[in-house]
Amino acid sequence: MDQAVNAANLGAAASGLSLWSLFLHAAIVVKLVMIGLVFSSVVVWGIIFDKIVTLRRVNRQAGVFEDKFWSGGSLDDLYETDGAKPVHPLAAVFGAAMGEWRRSSRISGVDLARGGVQERVDRAMNITITREMERLGRWMIFLATIGPVAPFIGLFGTVWGIMHAFGAIAAMHNTNLAVVAPGISEALFATAIGLVTAIPAVIAYNVINNSLSLFEDRMAAFGTEFAAILSRQSEERG
Repeated sequence: MDQAVNAANLGAAASGLSLWSLFLHAAIVVKLVMIGLVFSSVVVWGIIFDKIVTLRRVNRQAGVFEDKFWSGGSLDDLYETDGAKPVHPLAAVFGAAMGEWRRSSRISGVDLARGGVQERVDRAMNITITREMERLGRWMIFLATIGPVAPFIGLFGTVWGIMHAFGAIAAMHNTNLAVVAPGISEALFATAIGLVTAIPAVIAYNVINNSLSLFEDRMAAFGTEFAAILSRQSEERG
């Protein structure tokens, strides 16, 4: 009789399970796994939002700067307004190259068309591109890590929860579905959270990484074109 009442109560509890109740009734280890995954999910979405906003901004700023650059105005004037104290990556590339070229031009007797100057300008731009890409790619390693790892963390919580549930079932000496279901549901909830955390991280990493690669190519192409312009001006001065 008591077993029948307990089974009925457990069945009623199982039918009314919510996500919050699944969390509350989970084992402490499973709770810690869930909390860690939820926190990771919040960080993932924060990174996604930050990268989307940042990439849109730098691409828009790069477009405005390129319009100024190709407008035919003075490179020295553009350096003073945008390159000396750059506020976006493309201006930083321009400022690094232009600054190196201007420093070389002040040295008495230096042939600006000589390969050494060109190499220093190219090196300055490459270093700047690398530094700017490292800054833009900050926290991408977190997305790359949490994507493949989160499902396994959730699976660990599930395995632990199932072990805990089976222990409780053995203690009750009752294998009724109403007894088994709540514990199994709590355990599987950890895997669900792991997948919810991992899927956006994997998709975002691929999309954002592709956008970063395209922007790096854009900076490299600008650097190549600007280096050619400086080389021509050096030959004209020489």
